[in-house]
Amino acid sequence: MSTKDWLEKDYYKVLGVSKNAKPEQIKKAFRRIARENHPDQHPGDRRAEERFKEASEANDVLSDPAKRKEYDELRAGGGFHFNRPGGAGGANVNDVFRNMTGGMGDSGLGDLFGGLFTGGASRRTSARHARRGADVEGEVSISFGEAVKGTTVGMQMVSDDACPACRGTGARAGTVPRVCPNCQGSGVRTGSAQGVFGLTEPCATCSGRGMIVDDPCTSCHGSGRARSQRTMQVRIPAGVTDGQRIRVRGKGSKGENGGAPGDLYVLVHVAAHPLFGRSGDNLTVTVPVTYAEAALGAEIEVPSLEGGRVRLRIPAGTPNGRIFRVRGKGIGRAKGGRGDLLVSVEVQVPAHLSDAARAALEDYVRAVAEPDPRAGMAARAAKG
Repeated sequence: MSTKDWLEKDYYKVLGVSKNAKPEQIKKAFRRIARENHPDQHPGDRRAEERFKEASEANDVLSDPAKRKEYDELRAGGGFHFNRPGGAGGANVNDVFRNMTGGMGDSGLGDLFGGLFTGGASRRTSARHARRGADVEGEVSISFGEAVKGTTVGMQMVSDDACPACRGTGARAGTVPRVCPNCQGSGVRTGSAQGVFGLTEPCATCSGRGMIVDDPCTSCHGSGRARSQRTMQVRIPAGVTDGQRIRVRGKGSKGENGGAPGDLYVLVHVAAHPLFGRSGDNLTVTVPVTYAEAALGAEIEVPSLEGGRVRLRIPAGTPNGRIFRVRGKGIGRAKGGRGDLLVSVEVQVPAHLSDAARAALEDYVRAVAEPDPRAGMAARAAKG
């Protein structure tokens, strides 16, 4: 996105948030707009596509603390600010002089300052500014098992690319654009400002493109850009979590004038599993055991996500809710190794007893003669 885009577009207004909005508010606003205007939900609806694109651009800037800070400073300063020592963003002093002098080097500084004081700054032709392509955002839904193991999904992408009819020039076939006479192809002009220095700003004649199209292409109407749809295979890494945002470098919209392409951001939705849960790199599962198994001890089989079974020894006297750890049966880690399987025991109390079972249980109560486990609770409650 160019400086002109940042100056002209109010990204806070695009997302419908205040300038003091917190990151989570920005994320929530973008996700709402993306769901309502996603091209997959509105095929052929250009208004929805434009709304989706604008929201993606706004989210790319406002969700990145460094970009957001630079954007706020740029708009507050009218399009011009210097770098602070050690800081990121803003205009570099050397770049400012280079743009203003057209790359004339040290020898051109005299012409520059002479022009400033006489009111006739020299105009030099410089190369058109390369523009980085816009970032594109999409969403995919995968199963719990695919999230654990990793998977490859196909995504239908809608983005701005060079118009195939005019190859990005914006001019009708057989014609070519001409260099803007106002900025000599640089795309910027040095305007007047208070003080000694002039401020560089996008050329109003060519809207910052550096070229003027007299006979526009009938397909893109002179913009040089066209909507394109393509299916892209995106690798989702093992261990991805629900709501995680994956960045795929260079797979967004193509740049202009030799600019780098934007990036693709994939928002992943992971479906819940009917049996297993997740705690970091560990899988969790709750298994029922009988009262006798918990009291006497037993060896049980626990299902695994891969489809096999894991044998687990339950010691005698196991209480309800105890968690057992099975090493290496969890989720694979990016740096190698796997998490564990955490098995939580749930003791099942029989809802109905036969006469023989009831008699046996009553014999058990008399045999152990256990003390009242609630003794002393009333006294402790009274002290509180």
